[in-house]
Amino acid sequence: QVQLVESGGGLVQAGGSLRLSCAASGRADYMDTMGWFRQAPGKEREFLAAISWSAGATRYADSVKGRFTISRGNAKNTIYLQMDGLKPEETAVYYCAVGLRWLGGTPNEYDYWGQGTQVTVSS
Repeated sequence: QVQLVESGGGLVQAGGSLRLSCAASGRADYMDTMGWFRQAPGKEREFLAAISWSAGATRYADSVKGRFTISRGNAKNTIYLQMDGLKPEETAVYYCAVGLRWLGGTPNEYDYWGQGTQVTVSS
């Protein structure tokens, strides 16, 4: 059973930074892609970034390219999302996920999800 636990959310002022972490347990090697999504109230879940655990290849949504950075941790099965230049409209619950599809960009390409961590950006 794959379990994902996100941490690092909180309250930050506009223009500030946060670093989210996601620790995965029970992930098999063939579940190679890990991704970050967010969902604001009343909106659909939005893709942010994905990383291939084996290759280190990455993919970003245009909306966060150049401001957010996804990376693998030294600890196995841990990924991070460094978020810089945060905007109030980016207030949402942020989720990490694991999937089989190479660098998938939609929620239905991911099979396991964490509970999410709240990020609030004040103006």
